[in-house]
Amino acid sequence: MTSKPLTYKDAGVDIDAGNRLVERIKPLVAKTRRPEVLSGLGGFGGLFAMPTDRYKDPVLVSGTDGVGTKLKLAQITGIHDTIGIDLVAMCVNDVLVQGAEPLFFLDYFACGRLDTDVAVAVIGGIADGCVQAGAALIGGETAEMPDMYTDGEYDLAGFCVGAVDRQDLIDGSTIVPGDVIIGLASSGPHSNGYSLIRKVLDIGGNPDLNGTPVQELLMQPTRIYVRSVMALMKLVTIKGLAHITGGGITENIPRILGKELHAEIDVNSWQQPAVFDWLQSTGQIATDEMRRTFNCGVGMAVVVAAADEASAIETLSRSGENAWRLGEIKAGASAVAYR
Repeated sequence: MTSKPLTYKDAGVDIDAGNRLVERIKPLVAKTRRPEVLSGLGGFGGLFAMPTDRYKDPVLVSGTDGVGTKLKLAQITGIHDTIGIDLVAMCVNDVLVQGAEPLFFLDYFACGRLDTDVAVAVIGGIADGCVQAGAALIGGETAEMPDMYTDGEYDLAGFCVGAVDRQDLIDGSTIVPGDVIIGLASSGPHSNGYSLIRKVLDIGGNPDLNGTPVQELLMQPTRIYVRSVMALMKLVTIKGLAHITGGGITENIPRILGKELHAEIDVNSWQQPAVFDWLQSTGQIATDEMRRTFNCGVGMAVVVAAADEASAIETLSRSGENAWRLGEIKAGASAVAYR
C-alpha cells in the first residue's frame, strides 16, 4: 500500500514543466511562421495550406532524420543550442536535392527528465534552422520517459515536407558524360560518423586546432544549403544534387547517376579542413575509410552542364557558399574515381 495517492510527477513525468516549456518556445516558433500556417502551437495537428498559387502540378517531398550519436557529444560538451540546427539541416537538405522547397517541419524531443532550459536551447536551434531553411515549425512532440533515458539524456528526430512542381523535379535522369560536379563546402563533419569520431576523441582528447578546441569544431552545426541552391535553380538547370551524408562522396554521388555513368573527383580541387586531418591522423583512419564515412569538407554536390559551370559557381559564391569545380561525370559504370 502507498502512504499517499500517487501522481504522474511521482512517476517522473512533470506535466507542469511540459506546459512551461510550450510557453517558452512559442516566441521561438513564431519567428518561423509562414503565411500558409493556419494553426498555432499546441493543437492536435499543425495546419498548413498548400500554396497552390505558386505550384501548378505540385509534388510533395518528405524527409525524416535524426542527428545520430552527435547527440552524445552535445550532452558531453553541454552545447545544446546548435544540435537543433543539425536536425533541421539533415531533413531539409535531403528534401532539397529533389528540387523541393521545404515548407514545414515537425520535431520529436524525448528525454528521461525534462530539463526546460536544455529543451528550450535545443528547440531554439530547431527554430533557427527552420528560419535558415524558410520552413515553418508547425508542431512537435516532447516526451518525458523516465526509465527509458537517464537524467541528462535526450533524443531527437525531425520530419520535413517540401514541394516542387513535377516538371522541376531533380532526379539525375538528364545527367550525361561531360557534365560538371560543383562542390559546396561543409561546416565540418555535419551529423555523420560520430560513433567513429567519439572513438577518436577517446584516443586524442580535446586539443586545440588553430586556437579552437576540437570538440567545439566537431559541434559546428550542419550547413543548410536551401536558400543558395534554390537561388541557383532560378538561373541554371540543375541536373543533379547529392547531399553528402553517411557514406561520404563515395556512396552518395552514385545515388543520382545512371548505371552507365560515374563521377571522377579531383582530390586536389579542395583542401580537407583541419578537423578531418586530425581525425584521420589521430585515429589512423585509411583514406578510403575517411571518404566513405565523412564528407571530408564537401557537404553538397551539384551537377550542371559544362556550359553553366562558371555562372553556377558565381551564383553560389554570391549566396555565401564556398563553391568550386569538384569533378566531372564520365561514361562507364564504375565506383567513384578519385584523381
